[in-house]
Amino acid sequence: MNKRPTSFPESFLWGVATSAYQVEGGNYNNWSVWELENAKTLAKLAEYKLRDLPMWNDIRSEAVRSENYLSGIAIDHYNRFESDFDIVRKMNLNAFRFSIEWSRVEPDEGMWNVTEVEHYKRYIKTLRLRGIEPILTLYHWASPVWFADKGGFEKSRNIEYFVRFAEKILEELGPDLQYIITVNEPDTLAQRGYFTQEHPPQKRSLTKSIWVYRNQLKAHKRIYSLAKRRSRHFQIGFVKNYTNVVRGDERFLTKLAVWLDYAIKDGIILRYIGRRQDFLGVSYYLTDVYKGFQTVHTNPVVSDLGWGLQPEGLEHVLKRLRRYKKPIYVMGTGVADIGDNYRRDWISKTILSIQRARVSGVDVKGYFYGNLFDNFEWAYGRWPRFGLIGIDYENNLRRIPKKSAAYYAMVVKKIRGV
Repeated sequence: MNKRPTSFPESFLWGVATSAYQVEGGNYNNWSVWELENAKTLAKLAEYKLRDLPMWNDIRSEAVRSENYLSGIAIDHYNRFESDFDIVRKMNLNAFRFSIEWSRVEPDEGMWNVTEVEHYKRYIKTLRLRGIEPILTLYHWASPVWFADKGGFEKSRNIEYFVRFAEKILEELGPDLQYIITVNEPDTLAQRGYFTQEHPPQKRSLTKSIWVYRNQLKAHKRIYSLAKRRSRHFQIGFVKNYTNVVRGDERFLTKLAVWLDYAIKDGIILRYIGRRQDFLGVSYYLTDVYKGFQTVHTNPVVSDLGWGLQPEGLEHVLKRLRRYKKPIYVMGTGVADIGDNYRRDWISKTILSIQRARVSGVDVKGYFYGNLFDNFEWAYGRWPRFGLIGIDYENNLRRIPKKSAAYYAMVVKKIRGV
């Protein structure tokens, strides 16, 4: 990779990302309930849904097993976080993104679990002791069963419960935190939970999808104000999923489709949030090519999930976000790649995209590869492998660093000079 170390300041955050439900194990929340109800169905439908994927023969044995869709112990990060953080430190990284499992802290409405609060205090202090900046996410799709039973973010009155949880976390953990992400990809929750029906609560309602999205953003704004009253030191944002949107031809309908994509998915949302964000959090995984109002696949090289691999598209996403005049952190980007064949190229080209964006004046301040580990990939179960670190599920969940992990560590070491 042709890079100039001087293009990245010493304060630049180099990290990896996880979410509690994907790695901790032993959680009881709306997702664990949904899994038990749907695991057998997901396994039966796997061949119908996934057989056209390029790696179907390699993943079939896992994908057709109902056990694949039960998170269970996950990778037991809850009990192994100290040794896992040693891995992060050895990779020369200075930041780690994680989420708090709301259902652990408030398993029953209004009942705070002091033991779990203390667990997350130790978790954060352990990162600090290793010189790693903790980046906390308050909500990454999983919620307590009692909150889901009340309708979750479908109902505006339920925002109060999430804000109360956030206030508790700020009170208890705030002194050791600077960066706080309120919600992760509210667009994904709204789309997959209430439109495509891939995630719980598996409903199909455009109205509810829009309302869920809106209520998450309303919650973000309230938490932002709450946090700033507590301390101006906090840096508050939310993470949104962005695609690189390009025209597949020059027809009027195609140009209109691209304009609407920008306006609806980016413009309206970010203007609604307005000044109540200190940074823009970006997730980037793929490019959408429009021909008319249809998106088409044009890249012959795809991930194990069938997503076209265009890591260089991140540069265009970052440059189009420059207009909002906010610092940007790439909080999640990666590739499902069971053979670890494309991950090194993805890391190289996404970092190069950031370098080019910075040279052109975009204020990008951090890069987080997602995920640190192969882990539980939501409705897909365990078979998609996004991780830099593999997991030997047959041998005590042994952590196995991949070549791409060594590459990322080498690049960061050279840039940081550590």
